[in-house]
Amino acid sequence: MSHPSLHLAPEVADALAAGQPVVALESTIISHGMPYPQNVAMATEVEGIVREHGAVPATIAILDGRLCIGLSPDQLELLASDGNVTKVSVRDLPYVVARGQHGATTVAATMRLAAMAGIRTFVTGGLGGVHRGAQQTFDISADLTELGQTSVAVVSAGVKSILDIGLTLETLETLGVPVLGLGSDEFPSFYSRSSGHPAPMRVDSAAEVAAVMRAKWDLGIEGGIVIANPIPLEDEIPADEIGAIIDQALGDMDALGIRGKEATPYLLGRIVEITGGASLTANIALVRHNARLGAAIAVAYAGSGTPA
Repeated sequence: MSHPSLHLAPEVADALAAGQPVVALESTIISHGMPYPQNVAMATEVEGIVREHGAVPATIAILDGRLCIGLSPDQLELLASDGNVTKVSVRDLPYVVARGQHGATTVAATMRLAAMAGIRTFVTGGLGGVHRGAQQTFDISADLTELGQTSVAVVSAGVKSILDIGLTLETLETLGVPVLGLGSDEFPSFYSRSSGHPAPMRVDSAAEVAAVMRAKWDLGIEGGIVIANPIPLEDEIPADEIGAIIDQALGDMDALGIRGKEATPYLLGRIVEITGGASLTANIALVRHNARLGAAIAVAYAGSGTPA
C-alpha cells in the first residue's frame, strides 16, 4: 500500500494496484543535472523507453509541496524550466513539503518516496558517494546511507566519476549494500566503462538481478541494491581523458569556494563546458541505457509474482 501523503498519477496507481512493473525516475537530473531544453527532452524520452520495454515510468518530484509519484508532460516541463526548483534530499523533504515549494528529488529522496509508494526498481544516471577529500570535509552523499536502509534496487552507470569511487565502494560494503556489475567484472565510472576498481559481484541479465532482489528481501535483509550498468562502448569518454577534465573542474570549483549540495551541479555543468557538450551527450546516452535495463529488471521482478 502506498503512503497516504503521496499523490500517484493515475497510470502509476493503476499499475501498482494490478501488480504491474513500475520504474521510479529521479528529478534532480532534470532540474539540476542538465540544461534546458535537453533536460525535458531527455526526461520525456526516458519515460518512453521505460514504456516501450514493458514498464510504467514514475518520475518523482515535489510540486507545490505535494509528493508526486508520476508526472504529466506539463509537470515535467515546469520541473525542467522553473528556476525555483529546490534540490531535495531526504533531510529536505519535510521543509519543502511544509512550505509548499517545488523540489527535485535526489537519488536518496527518490528511493525513500519510491519505497513509500511500493516501487522496488529505480533508474538514475549516476550515484552520489564519498566526495574527494572527504577525509577532511566529511562530504558523503546521503545516497549511501539511504541505500543502507531503503529496499529499492537502483540502476546507474556507477558512481559519478567526480567522486572518490574506491571510498564509495568501501562505504557501500560497510552498509551491507550488494553492488552488482551488469555484464562486467569492473565497476564503471559514469562517463567511462572502467574505474580501476573491480565490481564486487557480477550478474549478466535482468533476470539474475531480479533473483538477487527476491533473495535479499525474502531473507528479511532491508536496504537497497546497486546495479552498475556500464555506459555503452560507443558512447563512453575514456577514463584517462575525462579524468584530466574532472581535475580541471575540481580546481575551478575550489577556486570559487563551492561546497555542499551545489558541488555536483556545478561540476557536471563545468564538465559540459570543458568538453564542449560531449559529456552531456554521454550522460543522456547512459540514462537511456539504464532505462532499458531498469524496465527489464522491473518486468522480471513483477513476473516472479512480486509486486512492482
